Amino acid sequence: MNVIETNNLFKIYQQGEIEVKALNDVSICFKQGEFTSIVGPSGSGKTTFLNAIGGLDTPTSGNVMINNTDITQLRSNKLVDFRLRNIGFVFQAYNLIPVLTAKENVEFIMLMQGSSPVERKTRSKELLESVGLGDKLNRRPGQLSGGQQQRVAVARALASKPQFVLADEPTANLDSTSTSNLLDIMYRMNQEENMTFIFSTHDQRVIDRAKRIITLEDGQVISDIMQ
Repeated sequence: MNVIETNNLFKIYQQGEIEVKALNDVSICFKQGEFTSIVGPSGSGKTTFLNAIGGLDTPTSGNVMINNTDITQLRSNKLVDFRLRNIGFVFQAYNLIPVLTAKENVEFIMLMQGSSPVERKTRSKELLESVGLGDKLNRRPGQLSGGQQQRVAVARALASKPQFVLADEPTANLDSTSTSNLLDIMYRMNQEENMTFIFSTHDQRVIDRAKRIITLEDGQVISDIMQ
C-alpha cells in the first residue's frame, strides 16, 4: 500500500521573465518502511520535493497524498497538526532553538504532542546517548559543533516516533564515524519500527545504505532504482 503519493507535482518559480520548473510533473509513490535516497545535482529539485511532501511548501499544481489525506488541501492549522503527528524533519541548517538545551530541543516536539514529562525525559536522554551526546544534554546549540548540532536535530526528528522522516542532507557536516552511527540508528528505527526514511543527499555513504534511489534532474525523475 502506498503511504505517500505525489501526482503530477509542479513547482514553478518566476525569475524575472524566466519560468523555472523546480519540479516538473513529478509522480512518485512510497510504501511504508522505505529507506530511500533522492539524488541529483544541485538545483535538481531534491529539497523542493522534500518540502512539498512534508507540507513545508505548496506546489504550483498537483497534489501530495499521505495516508489518503491530500495535504495540499489542508488548511494551515490542520497541516501543522498533521506534520506534528506524522512527520519528522532533519534540516541541513539544523533549525534548533538556540535558547534551549540539546535535551530540551529533543523534548520540544514531544511536549507539543502532549507526552508526559517522564516519557520526554527518558526518550530524549536515550536518543541523545544513542547519537553520542549523552554528555552534552544540557549544552545549548551555540555550545555545540556543527556535527553535534546535526546529531541533536536527528534525535529530535526521531523523538516523536513519526511515521515518516524527511532528511535534507543529514550527514553534510558529519565525519565518517558520526555518519555511520547516525545511519545505523536510522536503519534500526526503519527495521524495528517500520519507520519510513526519505533522504535528499549527495553523500555516497547514505546512497550506499539506501534500498531505493530516485534521481532527479531539472525537476524531473530520470531514474528510480531498487537496490
